[in-house]
Amino acid sequence: MSRRTSRRIPTLPSWLPVDPYILALIGTVVLAALLPVSGTGAEVAGGASTGAVALLFFLYGARLSTAEALDGLKHWRLHLTVLACTFLVFPLLGLAGQGLVPYVLAPQLQDGFLFLCLVPSTIQSSIAFTSMARGNVPAAICAGSFSSIAGILLTPLLAAVLLGGTGGGFSADSLLKIVLQLLVPFLAGQLLRRWVGGFLGRHRKVLGYVDRGSILLVVYTAFSEGMVAGIWHQVTPLRLVGLLGAEAVLLALMLTLSWYGAKRLGFGREDRIAIQFAGSKKSLAAGLPMASVLFGAHASLAVLPLMLFHQMQLMVCAVLAKRRSRDPLPDGDTVSQQAVPVG
Repeated sequence: MSRRTSRRIPTLPSWLPVDPYILALIGTVVLAALLPVSGTGAEVAGGASTGAVALLFFLYGARLSTAEALDGLKHWRLHLTVLACTFLVFPLLGLAGQGLVPYVLAPQLQDGFLFLCLVPSTIQSSIAFTSMARGNVPAAICAGSFSSIAGILLTPLLAAVLLGGTGGGFSADSLLKIVLQLLVPFLAGQLLRRWVGGFLGRHRKVLGYVDRGSILLVVYTAFSEGMVAGIWHQVTPLRLVGLLGAEAVLLALMLTLSWYGAKRLGFGREDRIAIQFAGSKKSLAAGLPMASVLFGAHASLAVLPLMLFHQMQLMVCAVLAKRRSRDPLPDGDTVSQQAVPVG
């Protein structure tokens, strides 16, 4: 894939310190706290949430261009480095973070903190920040796509190994749910891409609302279950501060390790930028549906660390990308960028 694209560089709203979608998520959590669904309504919402998760992964599969993904394999060293950051270094740091329990991390949040470290990388925001920082945009596109595909299998498997006996316990029933709700719809999307790909491309904006609306439904259902079960009384504001502190350290470590580790491996500036932004972030869009499948009634506490980390990574990486965009380029090195919306 060529590194040269159009010259327009994306920008983030400087007047808005919080991602609007995070505000929608917070509003959904507040709605679940004030008006949690229960009884028959909970069963209906749960069925709708299951369908929404399947729809999400069908759309993920239908949008992914197999030809582009295969072409992107040419830069295999970069993709392996991103995958190692996402599914090796992150989980190791997540395991190390278990030592913060119960002094910094509340026992009720330790599974969610570790689960955060197991989900795949983002796609849209990794591309946007790589573009803004004048990095290798095609590499970021492929790296994010490969991470999402790998996460469908690796995230549940890592959860089975690392969270096996806890509230996110893994069983044959969990495996069946993962296959039916995540893997089968994804593969169906890939198989039907030839016929539906054009339609999805023409209605990308509308389907973006479908994506986000589906995730909001998953969040509402999960947090409603948590409210009905009374688990939110177990988390104090001081514990939330401790969680934010642990996540700030986690993000700082990953940004540092991905940047200097890529440098030690001999990658150039453009590739290091792609590795740093793709290898240091976690996908809220992929993680929330997976948590609803893996954790069931405990999903509300399990996704809280991921929701907070998602907002933190957007704010920190926006500042970092703008700073890197002002770095002087090596002699003779020119980079053209692609405008990509932040998602």
